[in-house]
Amino acid sequence: CSFYYVFCLSVTNGGKTTLAEKLKKMLPNCHIISQDDFFKPESEVETDERGFKLYDVLDALYMDEMVKSIHNWMKNPSAGVVTEEPQNTCDSLKNTVPVYILIVEGFLLYNYEPLNELWNRRYFLTLPYEECKRRRSTRVYQPADTPGYFDGHVWPMYLKYKIELEEKASNVVYLDGTKSQEELLSCVYSDIIKELKKLGE
Repeated sequence: CSFYYVFCLSVTNGGKTTLAEKLKKMLPNCHIISQDDFFKPESEVETDERGFKLYDVLDALYMDEMVKSIHNWMKNPSAGVVTEEPQNTCDSLKNTVPVYILIVEGFLLYNYEPLNELWNRRYFLTLPYEECKRRRSTRVYQPADTPGYFDGHVWPMYLKYKIELEEKASNVVYLDGTKSQEELLSCVYSDIIKELKKLGE
């Protein structure tokens, strides 16, 4: 079989999880690994001098476990894949060599060196400050955000890692997170289909 990996990175509340779930329904042999599943428990997350829990840093995650999960998938990509026909599968992909797709979605993926060689396609969903803050305020987190947490930790960390991404990473597709889910889905799906067709050439 052939492999193809799709990776979505995003600022908090940028729509990455929703986009990944919708893509999974439309793509064949597709599996999702979410970075959010690898957060350390609150007791193991560092606190800064302001009392903010430092969740938006790599040290707040079991990244070695995440890498292990990705490599386990690579060894046996057909395990756990739902075999029912995905919605709207492109006709040109039918009756071809099986392609297994892994969508890895998270907010600190491209800043972790051990993963950098795995990416076939990089997508980065962006949001302006005001919209990101508005969306963040509508979500309920455990533990809950403390007053000033977004401005004091979340947004500065996003800007820091975004700059690192722009300096180090290549072939990044930047997506406007203010666009509708339908527009984003259409854009990414079309791009993935083009890449999948190349595998069969």
